[in-house]
Amino acid sequence: MSSESPRDRLPFEPAKNRKKPDKNSPTTAPAAEKADKKRPVSRDETAIPEVVSKRMATRMALFCGIPSFLGMFTFVVSYWIVTNKLFELPNVAVVLVSMGFFGLGVLGLTYGVISASWDEEIPGSKLGWSEFTTNFGRMTEAWRSARKKT
Repeated sequence: MSSESPRDRLPFEPAKNRKKPDKNSPTTAPAAEKADKKRPVSRDETAIPEVVSKRMATRMALFCGIPSFLGMFTFVVSYWIVTNKLFELPNVAVVLVSMGFFGLGVLGLTYGVISASWDEEIPGSKLGWSEFTTNFGRMTEAWRSARKKT
């Protein structure tokens, strides 16, 4: 992370990764070594800012709410079609269509979080595709670096 500029980091991301203690090292450290350690990162420093969290919640409500509403509305429409005897509607079709909408709702939750701009000053675009690609790249890079450390 030292090669990254401060702008590449998120505002709520810690400046340095904390390393896990080595299992082979002695459990007690000299007093001078303890004094050199930095203070622990507080919750306020690593918490998601209020603006970003509201942005994520709004996007999650939109991208999850609409498909979930359509999933429930499928049952209402199918009931109306069957009771008015407009045509024969197989139960499997109703279940598959509603499951499809509910599945889109679950994907919408994930997309809502990842497509939101994680920078406090930049609101991001309406659909958030560029933010999604940026944030997904950040996540995959973090996963790769975590896998290399273990």
